[in-house]
Amino acid sequence: MNDMARTLVHDAHRHIGLLPAYPFYGGPPVHPDSSARGTVAELVSDMAAEGTERALVLPNYGVPDAAVSFSFNELVLEAASTDDRISCGLWVSPRPQDAELNAKALSYAGEKGVKVLKTSFLLGGRPTDEACKPQLDQIFDTARTHGLVVHVHTSPGGASDIDEIGSLVERYGDDVKIHLVHLGGGVSAHIKLIGSRLFDWIEAGKQVYTDTSWAVGFAPRWLVQEIERRGVGQDRLLFASDEPWGDHTGELARLGAAAGDGELANLFLRGNFEALYG
Repeated sequence: MNDMARTLVHDAHRHIGLLPAYPFYGGPPVHPDSSARGTVAELVSDMAAEGTERALVLPNYGVPDAAVSFSFNELVLEAASTDDRISCGLWVSPRPQDAELNAKALSYAGEKGVKVLKTSFLLGGRPTDEACKPQLDQIFDTARTHGLVVHVHTSPGGASDIDEIGSLVERYGDDVKIHLVHLGGGVSAHIKLIGSRLFDWIEAGKQVYTDTSWAVGFAPRWLVQEIERRGVGQDRLLFASDEPWGDHTGELARLGAAAGDGELANLFLRGNFEALYG
């Protein structure tokens, strides 16, 4: 299984771009994303070393300066235009103060290789904040017009909690594909999503997708068991490394162990990527 997966895997969520050092949590300035890459050549080299055949690459983010991540949109466009194995996503923001930067980013939505609009509330804003609604409406309208997937970061607590992010699925998920990155990002969200919510959305016709990057140990195997038991959702789970914030080797081993070596593994590691991104 492992040798086969190395030659077949498609990575549905990884990042490119070198962030400045930042004094997170009151400590000294650091680069926690120690394997971050700043050039397309380095990205392609990593893909070859991993056995990653195709990848969806997104601007890196994490420091509290949205302009830095917006600046990497040109880099992901370069990656997609340089190598046909690479598709890309554009960084967009829900914050009203980023309206001008959003307008520029969204103007690239029809460029070669663009498949995704990526947003996060880690740098500010909230899904249920009326002040964010104009930018969110514009993001999802652009995705609808161009047939793009919207990737949304999830993590426990605050504005990125699945209870908040779920409102986007309810509001926009009927006619826009939404990828909930990290399966909710924590134990409580895993239980909410796998226990019912993810499958309820799918059965209600919501176009919702997810991946198991950052997932706590029990979650991938339980998710696969529930997909098999319920008979739905096999087309909604994709492999994602989240490099350089995730670990490609570990993420692949975990999902591969949960999926086994049959048709589900083929879908999660390759087929669903191809169906979603062409």
